[in-house]
Amino acid sequence: MNRLIKSAFALFLTLLLLFHCAAVYADGGFEEKYSSTAAHLQTCPTPEVGSIGGEWLVIGLARSGRISREMKEGYFRNVLHFVEDKGSAKLDRSKSTENSRVILALTAIGKDVTDVAGHNLLEPLADFKFVVKQGLNGAVWALIALDSLQYDIPETTAQEPTTREKLIAYLLDRQNESGGWDIKDSYADPDMTGMVIQSLAPYYSRNQEVKEAVDRALTTLSETQLESGAFVTYGSQTPESAAQMLTALCALEIEPREDSRFIKNGSSILDNLLSFSVENGFEHFKNDGYNQMSTEQAYYAMTALYRLENGEAALYDMCDTLPVYDVNLDGKANISDVTLVQQYVAELCDFNARQLKVAHAYPDGNINISYATEIQRYISSQ
Repeated sequence: MNRLIKSAFALFLTLLLLFHCAAVYADGGFEEKYSSTAAHLQTCPTPEVGSIGGEWLVIGLARSGRISREMKEGYFRNVLHFVEDKGSAKLDRSKSTENSRVILALTAIGKDVTDVAGHNLLEPLADFKFVVKQGLNGAVWALIALDSLQYDIPETTAQEPTTREKLIAYLLDRQNESGGWDIKDSYADPDMTGMVIQSLAPYYSRNQEVKEAVDRALTTLSETQLESGAFVTYGSQTPESAAQMLTALCALEIEPREDSRFIKNGSSILDNLLSFSVENGFEHFKNDGYNQMSTEQAYYAMTALYRLENGEAALYDMCDTLPVYDVNLDGKANISDVTLVQQYVAELCDFNARQLKVAHAYPDGNINISYATEIQRYISSQ
């Protein structure tokens, strides 16, 4: 009898171990890969201004809370030198994404983008013709950059000033017949479609046109996703496509590991992303070895997922870097913030978009007097 019990117990342990291994395999080792990739990226050289080894590295580490003070300040010094050498707020003659990318990185590390070596990096984005000169990429990243801290668009003498409404309309007008977006307007490219969705995500719940366009794109991408969980961009499967789609779903607060639309044959977008895993990071094509660009994009996509699953603000919603309860935006929470909230509740003043985000009321503006009491308690606890 004892032998039978021991055998049954051994079988139970074996099945439990197999179940555990299956669960880890299905999860793809996300947490372990996330941590190990961060550890490697933390050893990278001081970031320079650039799309590789630059802003995306800074954004990923900053938004995951793993950037060192040395890397943060070293990058900022490099930006200062770069802007000083340019002698202009416009960082490239034709690519507005240069400004947008640097704005996002500086915002992520808490730097003032309106005074970088004496230049306001937002100013070039106020020229709509300059922004869309780069097509979809220009409009996408300008909108993401402007919304990252709910920046006011600077006044400009440009013939056609930028507005958020113009940027949104530009993006919606360029949704192609497939239901997605592509720089050649031919099909739903997962990279480009994912990025457009990221830029439109803040407007999804309050703009019906945006909602309809995004829903149509999600349907198309769900239909074109492969059984492996992968997406194909120009005939190839890459981790960048998975990263952009993963970031897009997280921006919409869609759990990519649970939404059945994006799980095919048991494989999710995350599973596909992790299939490109190599030592220290990710490869661009299977069996090609480590690739810095792929690693940086995969890491910030994993950061977007981590933030979603831990109830944190979206990757590019950086209003969470502002001081808590600082609704008057003077850099600290004090009794003047209480007074301002009371005035807002009494409809004696309005809040701008950034103030509403600080008050966790954006976009509906729903703030009541209990929020003023909450601030008072916070102040008294300091």
